Amino acid sequence: MTHNDKSNMTIIGGTRGLGKWLADHLKDDFNIRITSRDASTGKPVADEIGVEYSDNNIESIKDADIVVFSVPIEYMVDTIKEVAPHAPEGSLLMDVASIKTAPAEALEKYAPENVEILPCHPMFGPRVPTLKRQIIVLTPIENRAPNWLPRVKDFLVKSECELVTTTPNEHDKYMSIVQGLTHFSYISLASTIRKLNINVKKSRNFSSPVYTIMLDMVSRIVYQNPYLYYSIQKNNVETSNAREALIKESIYLSNLIDEGKEDDFVKSMVESAKHLDGYEDALARSDQAISMLTQKSNVLEKSMGKEVGLRHHHSENVHLGIVKEVTAKSIILEAADNSETCLKLSNVDILSEDEIFEWKKNNFTLEHFNLTVLFPSKTDEKHLIEMFKNIEPVIDVEIVDVYNGEQIDDSQTSYTFHYTLFEREEKDYVEEFIEGIGGTIRS
Repeated sequence: MTHNDKSNMTIIGGTRGLGKWLADHLKDDFNIRITSRDASTGKPVADEIGVEYSDNNIESIKDADIVVFSVPIEYMVDTIKEVAPHAPEGSLLMDVASIKTAPAEALEKYAPENVEILPCHPMFGPRVPTLKRQIIVLTPIENRAPNWLPRVKDFLVKSECELVTTTPNEHDKYMSIVQGLTHFSYISLASTIRKLNINVKKSRNFSSPVYTIMLDMVSRIVYQNPYLYYSIQKNNVETSNAREALIKESIYLSNLIDEGKEDDFVKSMVESAKHLDGYEDALARSDQAISMLTQKSNVLEKSMGKEVGLRHHHSENVHLGIVKEVTAKSIILEAADNSETCLKLSNVDILSEDEIFEWKKNNFTLEHFNLTVLFPSKTDEKHLIEMFKNIEPVIDVEIVDVYNGEQIDDSQTSYTFHYTLFEREEKDYVEEFIEGIGGTIRS
């Protein structure tokens, strides 16, 4: 591993998922090496994100300052058992599993006394763009990270993360609700809708905003890796208790309805509302989520007949065109060649004017021109450039020649500008603008 003033970090299992994300996003701050058993798949990933690769876990940590275990939950303890005893003196071992009790016990058991340990749970997936504002849960073991814990906290604070510090046991208890119960409820809802043979696409025609948001969240979960979600259910022992309680309470409430016990049902619901607390905040957040459903269509309706840019969530393709039609769920754009594209609003983001400009600049064939103009000799060249840049169609401009001499009046200076446009037809507009502010164009 190349040595410089950065610490060396080995990510065990860093070729996919969160491990790959960490390697890609931390490579500017650390010398990163990732590992996997299969070089034919692991090496291309390392080359893609620009980090080192090893197919030998033990060899990969020989010069590591930090070792991060990022393997599936069911392999975490065995991987720690294999690798941790070989960690260099003074190094730090971390895991990023979504359960903490078993990995923490394994780190404490198998890491040498002269090696520090810090179990960790990043509360986000590999789709987020940055560490900024992401929640990181740290579950330090007493007296096992005296040197590294403050350094890790300092790095995460500077990265603008939100830190939560707790014990492994308390982490797993709350995760049985935050992850386990939530995932199980959504997966159960999806399974129920399927077994009721409901046409989901048709159901959206009848949907309220709350149903739409719920269905989107259910879809978000069930489209993920099912093996990962099974592991989360299976490996956190607290989740079993949460599932059992959910099933028991669902049966209880269903029986209240079937037996006509309205008062008991209302009492249960009211008591639950009091327990949840934070009504005003919850209402504000849910109102915001609901308003987002109509925000795109409202914005795009105001752009009818105008050019907009839309980026597709999945393909990352940018669609540029004139807004022809907008409904609550879709938009039709007309491209420059008069072809039309229909897109689902839920699948696209609206680009800002600056984003459209940058996309055009990188994807269009640009038109280049030279223009020679006479201006008063006292004119500041910086002001001329700023003025030229502010002409709406102009992309880039520079002064390539300045001339004072024969055939030029002493009170004037000849400036030759090299400028770039998206459309050749905009050249006449630029020249009219220059003449309009007192410039004299030389042929």
